[in-house]
Amino acid sequence: MAFSSSVAVRELPLFPLPEVVLFPGLPLPLHVFEFRYRIMMNTILQSDRRFGVLMVDPVEGKVATVGCCAEVVYQERTPDDRIYVKTLGQQRFRVLDYVREKPYYVGLVEWIEDQSTDRDLRSLTADVDQLLHDVVQLSAKLTGQEIELPDDIPTSPIELSYWVAGNLKGVAREQQSLLELQDTAVRLEREAEILMTTRNHLAARAALKTAFD
Repeated sequence: MAFSSSVAVRELPLFPLPEVVLFPGLPLPLHVFEFRYRIMMNTILQSDRRFGVLMVDPVEGKVATVGCCAEVVYQERTPDDRIYVKTLGQQRFRVLDYVREKPYYVGLVEWIEDQSTDRDLRSLTADVDQLLHDVVQLSAKLTGQEIELPDDIPTSPIELSYWVAGNLKGVAREQQSLLELQDTAVRLEREAEILMTTRNHLAARAALKTAFD
């Protein structure tokens, strides 16, 4: 999932995106059409195929200082030189400084990782997994549609915490907070709270639906 590097600090081309938060191990498809980012993409495709994704807050217009490195795993060009790429989230980083802003942003970044812990996270991981399945089952019941979770959902605590965070919808600020955390347990605990609130809300709606059917 995440890649390791002997270089603790490096320069990285940066791609700010409104309300988009990328997590390690998760895919991010992009349609690159703006001229400066086409230049950036052409440059990175000739090097290590990696760039940084940073969330832009749509309300305040601020660019986050913590993001996730994306690696291009597939590219397709159109006749007018637009580029469709599929990327995969790699390692998280923190922007220390901006090296330049034109034609595209390049930052000096340091890699960040979750702190090691002696805490046994198996029970917490199981709780999050169960809540996730509960939410999906209730959603299927309410919509009358068949909804299934992928077979390849991660089972390790840190990878599951990234997967859940990356699949939250419409809460970019919450996702950014989860991305910035460097404690796997705290991230899972927060996700358990979110999923429990969602489950309770869906369960109440399902009960009402049953009562009126």
